[in-house]
Amino acid sequence: MARVFLDANIFLYATGGEGPHRQFCPAVLRAVAEGALDGATSTEVLQEILHVRARRFGRAAAGTAVRAASALVADVLPVRREDVRAACDLLNRHPQFGARDAGHVGVMINAQIPVLVSVDQDFDVLNTVRRVSPEAALGLGGV
Repeated sequence: MARVFLDANIFLYATGGEGPHRQFCPAVLRAVAEGALDGATSTEVLQEILHVRARRFGRAAAGTAVRAASALVADVLPVRREDVRAACDLLNRHPQFGARDAGHVGVMINAQIPVLVSVDQDFDVLNTVRRVSPEAALGLGGV
C-alpha cells in the first residue's frame, strides 16, 4: 500500500462545488478510507482547510470538515522545527516556491513520505518529493 501525503486541495475539492478535480478527489479520500492508500497529512494542512472553509462556509462547517479530514487519515503529522528548517532550505533553492507549500514538503521529507497527492503543479519543480494528481494517486492504491 502506498503511503501518500494529502494536500489541502484534495480535501477542499472533494467537498466543494463542481470543478475539474471534483471527480477524482472524493475517490482519493474513499481510497484512503478503504485502506487502499495510506494517507497522511499535517496540522498545517488541517489549519489551511479550517481557514478556507471558515471563510467560505462559516466556522461550524469548517470545524466539521477538519474533524472529518483528521479522522480519515492514518497520521496527522505536526510541523516541527526540523520541518520548518527543511522548508527554509527549499525556499533558498527554489525562490519561486511558496512558503506554505515548502512547509508541507518539509514535513514530508522528515516523515519520509515521498509522494504528494495534489492538484497544485507548483510542486513539480522539486526533486525531493513526487507530486501525483488525484487521478494518478488512484493507480497507486490499485483502485
